[in-house]
Amino acid sequence: MTGTALVRLAAGDFRDRVRRPVYAVTLLAAVALGLLAVPAADSRWAIIDVGGNRGVYNSAWVGTATALAGALWLTVGGFWVVRGGIVRDAAGRVGEILAATPLRTAGYLAAKFLANLLVLASMLGVLAGTALVLQLVRGEDRAVHPLALFGPFALIALPLIAVTAAAAVLFDTVPPLRAGFGNVVWFVLSLTLAIGGQSADAPFGGIGVQQATQSMVDALRRQQLPFGDGEFSLGLTQAPEPLHTFGWDGAQFSGGFLATRLAIVACAAALGVLPALWFGRFDPARNPGRTATAATAAATARPVAEPAEPAEPAEPAAPGPFGALPPTAPVRAGTAFGRLLVGQTRILVQGVPWTWWAVTAALGVAALAVPLPLATGLLLPALWLWPVLIWSRLGSQQVENGLEELLAAHPAPRLRLLADWVSGVLLAAVAGLGPLLRMLVAGDAAGAAHWLAGALFVPALALGLGTVVRSHRPFQALYLPLWYLLVNQVRAVDFMGAVRTAGRPDGPSPLLVAALAAALLGAAVLAGAARRDVKR
Repeated sequence: MTGTALVRLAAGDFRDRVRRPVYAVTLLAAVALGLLAVPAADSRWAIIDVGGNRGVYNSAWVGTATALAGALWLTVGGFWVVRGGIVRDAAGRVGEILAATPLRTAGYLAAKFLANLLVLASMLGVLAGTALVLQLVRGEDRAVHPLALFGPFALIALPLIAVTAAAAVLFDTVPPLRAGFGNVVWFVLSLTLAIGGQSADAPFGGIGVQQATQSMVDALRRQQLPFGDGEFSLGLTQAPEPLHTFGWDGAQFSGGFLATRLAIVACAAALGVLPALWFGRFDPARNPGRTATAATAAATARPVAEPAEPAEPAEPAAPGPFGALPPTAPVRAGTAFGRLLVGQTRILVQGVPWTWWAVTAALGVAALAVPLPLATGLLLPALWLWPVLIWSRLGSQQVENGLEELLAAHPAPRLRLLADWVSGVLLAAVAGLGPLLRMLVAGDAAGAAHWLAGALFVPALALGLGTVVRSHRPFQALYLPLWYLLVNQVRAVDFMGAVRTAGRPDGPSPLLVAALAAALLGAAVLAGAARRDVKR
């Protein structure tokens, strides 16, 4: 495959990705995180905290803080955007066309890696522009130094998103990691990378903050400013008071550091084409016992006759967390809401193994036996993380399983959406039943109110994102970091009452959480109505 052909294939894939709603949602989240990285001077929120201090908002500090925040977000949220390209090629029969061309497997994978990198780099570029605007808006130092402002995006963020782009290709070629389970695995891996990569002993310099950290501490010493125990905190945290400021003109990166960053990019490129060792590139000859005709016939029949049998074992079309979802017959006009709810609930939990229910029951029973703080602060978050792959089906499973046209004939689409949401609420109630009973036994009415608000909110978030973006990934990409902040005691995002002060929930009001759930449900209804109007 020539270099020109590779670039064209990557460019076409890039254009397809950036037109998808999930790209815009992730990009907006990245810009919002950039705002958090450079908050107002009197804010108690911070992305970087050096012993209770932050740098003056000059080019060096704004560029470093925004690049680090963007890199950490894009390794998590960006992964959800770029993954799935190989699966889409298989589902859209593009793979069959590619299999008939002289295209080599390594060239195809390299094009996918390059397309992933272009998508993430475009988001990084927007974030770099946001950093420039933020420096001017905050106004602490309006002298713009391009190298200090944009250098961290190239040296710190770009190698990390290269690893993310390669991991997306790798996960798409390993069957157990293709679906929702792979998203959870990557979330854990990316957290490990973010935390472990800050160590001075991390391979290849980790995420690239060690030299910057040491430079910040040296600047504090030179200015004879107090900096507590000198600990460097990277991540969204809330300080008891606004951080003190100090002057910092950026780190001087050594030649060895630059070499390690180039080595990371090179290793990422190699990882991106590594699956050529086992990936069949949609070639029926690489799948013994299956001919191209049989594969095509299975693909044609799958939506109605054989929903659980993928057309190509190596390239399943449906990305459900526990396998493909079999369609069910549409609800007839005039059917009572109760029957509709039963049907939607059955669809939602279709394919969930009995072991999942066994773990849920065990955690629920444990919640009844442990002290109340453990039930609300540990087991409830665990129980409401456990169904994340099931909740992510809400609003998107009809699109991802080829049932959209079938369900479009439903005489009461709003009622169907409502039943879809209620089925998610019932799942939340079943999963969180143990902690709720523990709160009721202890007379914790405030905790029960927060529990109820959370049970309404999580399915509404999944349904709203799934209906608007038409994919299960945005919910997973948003809910997992939200959950992570919650278990790290960030009370501003506590939607379930897990963060407590003196034994009482310290998060947002349950009424506010319920109102947000109603707004998300309304957004799902409006998006569905707008889409039906366009089709007419």
